[in-house]
Amino acid sequence: MQLMTTNICTFKDPLVICGTCLPEMDQIAFNKLPNPYFVCLETIHMNMVAHKIASIIEQGNVKRIILASVDKSPHCIQLHHIGRELNKMFNIEIKNYVAKQGELIEISKETIGLSKNLSKLQG
Repeated sequence: MQLMTTNICTFKDPLVICGTCLPEMDQIAFNKLPNPYFVCLETIHMNMVAHKIASIIEQGNVKRIILASVDKSPHCIQLHHIGRELNKMFNIEIKNYVAKQGELIEISKETIGLSKNLSKLQG
């Protein structure tokens, strides 16, 4: 199912969102996700996706969100930045994963924050 074309009242807990390319890039990792919704941040602006997810949270049916993407994607990383910002605004559990060689590797919100601060990574 596509995240952006699904009515916000129909989402249930946990909300699982992944990049549309994940099944093609890492089918084994993708198969570990229960009932995912798809979004491609190469084709839609992250602000629109963030607003959609915020609207879903406001409905009150979702208390946990799982975000999954392929590793090394400059577009998919935006999904994790959206999650980090929403975590600041709402009291909601958000887990972030990247797929690598059939595994889902959990990524901390601190690591996601560092990825926006290249000068800190440079040292």
